[in-house]
Amino acid sequence: MFMKTIKNYLVSLLFCLAVAGFSGVLAASDTIIIKAVGTWGYFTNYQKHEGPFWNQRIADVTGGQIIGEIKPHTELGLQGYEIMRLVKNGVFDFAFGLPGYVVPESEIFEGADLSSLVQNIDVQKQVANAYFPTLERAFAEKYNAKLMMLYPFPSQMLWCDQQISNIEDLKGKRIRVFLTTLGDFVEGIGAIPVSVPFNDVPDALRKGIVDCVITGTMSAYTGELYKVASYGFTLRVGWGLAFGAMNMNKWNLLSDKQKTLLQKEISVLTEKMWQETATEDAIALACLSDGPCSIGETGKMKLVEPSDADLIVRNQIATEVILPRWAERCGPECAANWNRTVGKVLDLRAEAKAR
Repeated sequence: MFMKTIKNYLVSLLFCLAVAGFSGVLAASDTIIIKAVGTWGYFTNYQKHEGPFWNQRIADVTGGQIIGEIKPHTELGLQGYEIMRLVKNGVFDFAFGLPGYVVPESEIFEGADLSSLVQNIDVQKQVANAYFPTLERAFAEKYNAKLMMLYPFPSQMLWCDQQISNIEDLKGKRIRVFLTTLGDFVEGIGAIPVSVPFNDVPDALRKGIVDCVITGTMSAYTGELYKVASYGFTLRVGWGLAFGAMNMNKWNLLSDKQKTLLQKEISVLTEKMWQETATEDAIALACLSDGPCSIGETGKMKLVEPSDADLIVRNQIATEVILPRWAERCGPECAANWNRTVGKVLDLRAEAKAR
């Protein structure tokens, strides 16, 4: 009887150990891999924030339950417009990107960063927060994706191969743009918008394909535009607001605890990116010109600040050209929603011009 009891106990113990071992295998296989794609690998947002977050931070804080794998789209050889379509199809689980990547699906995506409307980063953050629910719905409907964050790149300004003393000097110039709304600004000042990928910008300047380039202050520095453009006109025409979005099916695989933790970590990441961008304009502009520069060589560019008259012209273009054009592209319902959200923050109304 005693031996039978021992035998039964050993059988039960072996069974329990086997189950435990099998459960361990299941636990190991329950590790969730997030395949992510980032923005430009040579810009600070990827190097300091996007990359480290997915390649290291998220594995550390989840104890390896969630492991991220990210590469910039520049390294992957992807065009911007492809990225969210690949997220929708499950090729990637998460993407950082710009609204210009998704505008072909709907003009609603432009609404949080229309050119020249916002001149203060704190106000831009209010705009992003006000428009977040609108974009959240749009990402879900168009891409089966959960919008997780909105964050800025530094101020978008103009960098030229010849001196620009005022906004009038831009008339007739061929100016590189990367968003439709920036094209509206360029046409509003009487210039010609030219779409050029950032990688091709130096050659475009050298070959005279463009006379000026619109890009961010830090992008201009890290992209070494000072080697092909000697002048900067520091007229702010946008912020380059970016997004982070996750495939909804992947999101639904996470437990409630994992979702809460990921949202918390992304909130911390978002705040860091807003805070750092607020300081990058001053650093980049110093480095592009005569310094001091703590991050590399000085670019020796000649920078011209816009006059009060220039700012008045820019503001007129924003309200009389940029906003009405976008309202017409986006439609009455879209414009009405913008008026209820962003419009209240800026005390502006988006209305298409009567024909």
